Amino acid sequence: MSELRILSPTAILGYGFPLSSFQAGLDRDPHVIAVDAGSTDPGPYYLGAGKSFTQRAPVKRDLHYLIQAALERRIPLIIGTAGGSGAKPHVDWTVSIVREVLGELKATAKLAVIYSDVDRDFLLKEQRRGRVQPLGPVDDLTEEEISESVHIVAQMGLEPIMQALEEGAQIIVAGRAYDPTVFAALPVLKGYDLALALHMGKILECAAIAASPGSGSDSLFGYLHDDCFVLEALNPERTCTKLSVAAHTLYEKSDPYSLPGPGGRLDLRQTNFQELPGGKVKVWGTRFVPTEKYFLKLEGARRVGFRTISIAGVRDPIMISQIDEIIAAVKERVADNFRDLRDYQLHVHRYGKDGVMGSLEPQAQPAHELGLVMEAVAPTQEIADTICSFFRSTLLHYGYPGRKSTAGNLAFPYSPSDISAGAVYRFNVYHLLEVDDPKGLFSMEIREE
Repeated sequence: MSELRILSPTAILGYGFPLSSFQAGLDRDPHVIAVDAGSTDPGPYYLGAGKSFTQRAPVKRDLHYLIQAALERRIPLIIGTAGGSGAKPHVDWTVSIVREVLGELKATAKLAVIYSDVDRDFLLKEQRRGRVQPLGPVDDLTEEEISESVHIVAQMGLEPIMQALEEGAQIIVAGRAYDPTVFAALPVLKGYDLALALHMGKILECAAIAASPGSGSDSLFGYLHDDCFVLEALNPERTCTKLSVAAHTLYEKSDPYSLPGPGGRLDLRQTNFQELPGGKVKVWGTRFVPTEKYFLKLEGARRVGFRTISIAGVRDPIMISQIDEIIAAVKERVADNFRDLRDYQLHVHRYGKDGVMGSLEPQAQPAHELGLVMEAVAPTQEIADTICSFFRSTLLHYGYPGRKSTAGNLAFPYSPSDISAGAVYRFNVYHLLEVDDPKGLFSMEIREE
């Protein structure tokens, strides 16, 4: 095979795509349709709660067209990090939609389901053996953190997906996966260069975000050759440029020359980008450097409490000029009133002053109006409701120097003013696990649906 063609329909399954772009991709006769379905960008809640950050209806809409096209053309459809976070609840949720679509299409398919959940007892043993290490500036993984994690997943590499392809799977629903793998698995299985396949997958995984102008809900096409790959935007309103493709190569990476992943890293020091006629970009020169040992990235989430928030606006310039002192005084009033409640957190995000960057804000000069997001986190929802309510009501009526009105200090856009937001999670596992078998942690089920 002199050329392997890959269609990436959208940046995240459920983000949608124009049917005209998708059809343009199908007209180019792809050998595989691959799509990333998840990310850690929306934060730890979705992994901890076992819920998807994309809604069911748009995911089903996308899957309808993807499954129909893949089955009609007898090419594989590969879905990575199913359900947003890739734990068992997310994978099963995605599989249920796949089944529903197959039923509506009156079609059958050989379905491979790959789970990426890590057993806590197994991880405890590996941690005691010294096979777990921090990834970046995080603490060593403790037994308490492992035991308290709600879900822990491992980020699979190419090997489990390649195995599913070898077993003839027409649709692959994978748990947490290294983003490029769903795009690179078939090429590597066919003998294409590993570095080029992974690098192309790194760009295809966000689809038309790598084009100009970028979009997370539009398609991108990849042509892989023995010594290079070529990227093409499928919407005539977009084009791939050297800048857009090179910039996306650096996307979410701390080192511009080294992109780590399962089993090794991409070395980009000799990578070249060349614009071709028709809004295409050719890429070559990337190398793969294997690591001595094979490591899998672990991600886990732990519940830390429950959250209640209240949103309000402030317009009084006198109050705005004293906002730091006023908030500190009201926090002291809360602490004094609830002396027996020690285990809570109270935060106020001040939009219009430093609400985005906090203490890192270089220009913390208040605007003429502020938006306050008051947040309480506590061991129970009732305590969080109590702390937030008391802070909100105290701030509403707080008397500060120069105040000209005895009415309320805050303007509330919503009634009720307080919103019980439910459980709060934090990422507590962000580590590397040394493994002997890249496929050993991942269980696969082959089903005829």
